[in-house]
Amino acid sequence: MRQNLTFKWVNQHIKTIFIGLLIVVISGTVYSQKVWSLRDCIDYALENNLQIKKSEVSYSIEEANLLQSKLNLLPSLNASSSYSIGFGRSDVENQFTNETTKQAYFSVNTSVDLFRGFTKYNTIKQNQYNYMASKYDSDKMRDDISLMLGQNYLNVLFSMELVEKSKAQLEVTEQQIRNIQKFVDAGTLAVGSLLEIQAQGASEEVALINAENQLNMAYLDLMQLLELAATEDFKVEIPNLIITKEPDILSSEQIYLFSLSNLSQIKSAEMRLKSAEKGLAIARGYRSPSLSASYGWSTYYLNPKYDEWFQDGTHGAQIPFSEQFNDNKNRSLRFSLNIPIFNGFQTSSNISRSKLSTLTTEYDLQLVKNTVRKSIEQAYSDAIAAYKTYNANIKSVTSFKEAFKYMEQKFNVGLENSVNYNLAKMQLSSAESDLIAAKYDYIFKTKILDFYMGNPITLDEN
Repeated sequence: MRQNLTFKWVNQHIKTIFIGLLIVVISGTVYSQKVWSLRDCIDYALENNLQIKKSEVSYSIEEANLLQSKLNLLPSLNASSSYSIGFGRSDVENQFTNETTKQAYFSVNTSVDLFRGFTKYNTIKQNQYNYMASKYDSDKMRDDISLMLGQNYLNVLFSMELVEKSKAQLEVTEQQIRNIQKFVDAGTLAVGSLLEIQAQGASEEVALINAENQLNMAYLDLMQLLELAATEDFKVEIPNLIITKEPDILSSEQIYLFSLSNLSQIKSAEMRLKSAEKGLAIARGYRSPSLSASYGWSTYYLNPKYDEWFQDGTHGAQIPFSEQFNDNKNRSLRFSLNIPIFNGFQTSSNISRSKLSTLTTEYDLQLVKNTVRKSIEQAYSDAIAAYKTYNANIKSVTSFKEAFKYMEQKFNVGLENSVNYNLAKMQLSSAESDLIAAKYDYIFKTKILDFYMGNPITLDEN
């Protein structure tokens, strides 16, 4: 009976383990079958990237500071209590007695600032600007990650096209090797022609390996930016990237004017300037008199405390706690006016430092605007130049294709040697590689301009 129970227990756990492994396998299969679009990559990064999470923590801290500055407007309320025990000779109601005494004290106090040079109000405004600046910093981090993902994603697509081009070239060369081998075997071509074309094939095998290595590195860069463990199962969606129209791009001046009111880094710098200006107002506020009000309530209890003393030194009954608590109540209302006269020039020094800080943030804002303007001008020029380069490469590839086609026909009938054939093929290969590079360079440059225009980074038709 005991053996049967043991067998059932083992059998049940085996089933549980098997089901768990099956779930893991299925999950891994689903993951491996997922094809990541650029939108998938951006959404995943915005949700999981640690730099973005860290920036979100920063503006959460500023949000907590803002809340605290608002709560500082509320009155303070504090309660206190003390209890003491005395031993030996003591004075109890003008009568010296040698006994243990006990005393309890209770108080409640509240105070509120009526006027403090608007420092608390300006502190709230300053913390609001700090919070908004930190929020814009986080937005900029999200924009930067999205732009980097777009670049890395395009690098993967670019490397994939290079691999496909290298494979196609190698297939053509291998077919040519087989054809020349037949001519050599038939005695119509010298062995040297075969050796030269085989050397070309070996060179193209190396080029294919290099292209595959470049693709693997592009995948690795993309996965690391996504904070994903490197895996061979990671695949990206291949969009139809065909440039079918001339670029419809606003002028760099128009893009810059748009960015002034929409770009996160400019907004952040503007908020920090406003924060510095409020900091100056706070420093100046400490020159003003401050007025506060406070209210206090207290009572105490003494043991022993008697209702009367007789001439012979004896006493009457002990006054109970509740009666003493009510009889000993005390209330007070106080107004305090503080007029700063001299404090070692601390206020003046703080004002001077705040002025310099404001001036620094003004320079920072202008530097950010200048950097953005230069970046937009550079991106605009790069996009126009990239489109011209792309068109020039199209013409170049067309010309080299025709030249290679003519050369191939002559080579196949023995009218041209393998050296010139290989040269024409290498020129065509180089032109095709340049065309692929020019296409992706143009696409990425236009995405940079989209970024400055506040548009989402997508791989729509260009």
